[in-house]
Amino acid sequence: MASKLDQLREMTTVVADTGDLEAIKAWKPQDATTNPSLLLKAAAIEEYSPLLNDSIAYGNKNGTDNQHQLDLSCDYLACAIGNEILQHIPGRVSTEVDARLSFNTDATIKRALRIMELYDKHGITSDRILIKIASTWEGIQAARTLEAQGIQCNLTLLFDFAQAKAAADAGAYLISPFVGRILDWFKANTEQKQYLNEQDPGVLSVKNIYDHYKSHGYDTVVMGASFRNTGEIEELAGCDRLTISPQLLEQLDQDQGTLVRKLSPCESSKKRAVLTDQAFRWEMNESAMATEKLAEGIRNFAADQIKLEQLLKAKQ
Repeated sequence: MASKLDQLREMTTVVADTGDLEAIKAWKPQDATTNPSLLLKAAAIEEYSPLLNDSIAYGNKNGTDNQHQLDLSCDYLACAIGNEILQHIPGRVSTEVDARLSFNTDATIKRALRIMELYDKHGITSDRILIKIASTWEGIQAARTLEAQGIQCNLTLLFDFAQAKAAADAGAYLISPFVGRILDWFKANTEQKQYLNEQDPGVLSVKNIYDHYKSHGYDTVVMGASFRNTGEIEELAGCDRLTISPQLLEQLDQDQGTLVRKLSPCESSKKRAVLTDQAFRWEMNESAMATEKLAEGIRNFAADQIKLEQLLKAKQ
């Protein structure tokens, strides 16, 4: 019998959640996702050492001051690593905008355009890139503008239905609901410490979003992310895409059991109601989990962005 990973590939597009080239070569995903935390890990890989030097040189040559040089170097490195990844996958790579811009629509758009320009310098066309943006209201509106310009986006750090609804309203190409981090919050903040896979609150969140998108005719792709175990992945078999760490890909590959499809598209009614700014903010306010995990995620990505800057600065 085929492994569960092979069975999953028959019903879901498998994406690698890593910047490690060796892992990407081993698992042969369709797409790959990166973020500041993964780039920080990738920067420590010897294979990427020449890219760090090139990034520093680019920033020093083109930056107007120290911070601008670091910003340019980080963006250049993200695109250089993305370019390397794209040599080993047939699909797309997601490259994230600096998390410190998560509440600034105009600055997010400007940074996204610069990332696309850097990819163009590497000879990479826009149809192979997803610009990754935090699912704040400001980030979602930046995605609206970018999508209108033909630049497709991956809205990340998504924990609540309101974020998913607003992202689809904005015409985002793809969303990344964070399954495991939702589970983490419920374990830490409620009396229940154990969940069956089918009752996992992160799994249920993605299922709800998937069903809403399919029943209302949204084209936005649902890509479950941030998994804590293979059970969560199995419960979302059939989802449009799933981005999975190398460790969990290996576990799925070693499992020879039967994988049952859990999600399937349904008939669309295409009756939609647009979520307003005020409604979005109220619904987020009503969800302590989403508010806390979004803020935490932005802080953590920003912290790793700063660590990456410090690494580059130390090598100057």
